[in-house]
Amino acid sequence: MREQLKKALSDRVLVLDGAMGTMLQAYNFSEEDFRGERFIDFHLSLKGNNDMLSLTQPDAIATVHRKYFAAGADIVETNTFSSTTIAMADYEMEAYVYDMNYASAKIAKDVAKAFTEKEPHKPRFVAGSIGPTNKTASMSPDVNDPGFRAVSFDELRVSYKQQVEALMDGGVDILMVETVFDTLNAKACLFAIEEVKEERNSQIPVMVSGTITDASGRTLSGQTAEAFLISISHIPLLSVGFNCALGASQLQPHLEAIASKTSVGISAHPNAGLPNAFGEYDETPEMMASQIQKYLNKNLVNIIGGCCGTTPDHIKAIAAIAQDITPRPIQFI
Repeated sequence: MREQLKKALSDRVLVLDGAMGTMLQAYNFSEEDFRGERFIDFHLSLKGNNDMLSLTQPDAIATVHRKYFAAGADIVETNTFSSTTIAMADYEMEAYVYDMNYASAKIAKDVAKAFTEKEPHKPRFVAGSIGPTNKTASMSPDVNDPGFRAVSFDELRVSYKQQVEALMDGGVDILMVETVFDTLNAKACLFAIEEVKEERNSQIPVMVSGTITDASGRTLSGQTAEAFLISISHIPLLSVGFNCALGASQLQPHLEAIASKTSVGISAHPNAGLPNAFGEYDETPEMMASQIQKYLNKNLVNIIGGCCGTTPDHIKAIAAIAQDITPRPIQFI
């Protein structure tokens, strides 16, 4: 699959899927739906723990993947954004993290295989989604104690390593370290990935996607786009890019800042605009596609998709404009 992925990236701009959470919200699952049979007697409320739905509502997760592939996506992300022991501590579900990652990877891979069999000229790929966790290793959560850290580098490394192992056991083709707001967290994850790759003699491709949090043009831990790129460039990567926080037009200058400074792939999956007063996203597929057209015209990206607020309709519109674009030249490491 690694060679197929390299060939696909050489031939065309690849399309990533859109938001998982947006799609799952439409199901309006109840507490009982989240629990399923397996967790019917669990001692805490589980509503809102979307990653757990891979265990209790696997058909819904598979359906979301199918819709994105049918819309034109080449790559779908696993339903594992928060599937680390650190993030799952809020639900006291640390013991189920391996199962969540393995099940999510297998669901996505099974759907990808089915689409590839039907359309062998367009192989489909699965990216294991690895989120930033809900803690930061660089900053203190206590304004009265700036030296305090809620998590250590090694705690992050151990947690990420467990996630990576489970995702690889489930069959993912790519590992995507995404929505990076603290580069130290990402470095712990990348360290864990390199450990697993060495132990398994694996060359699984790795994508890294940061997030620019506001108009300052910096990550939450204070890095500019270029500084973020430099600080992770010691790791062999398939691609580097940005996702979330901003809409497509706001993200463009940050992609421009890194596209000319690296020979690896560039990825982007922006939100469907900025959230409105109700926390919802208003940009239509046509509006978003017209902004992304500018990325393509400037040859800025190799992988393009959507984040918060995007749906299969958004991905269909993006895929339509990306299909005839000559891809940005990249050097595979």
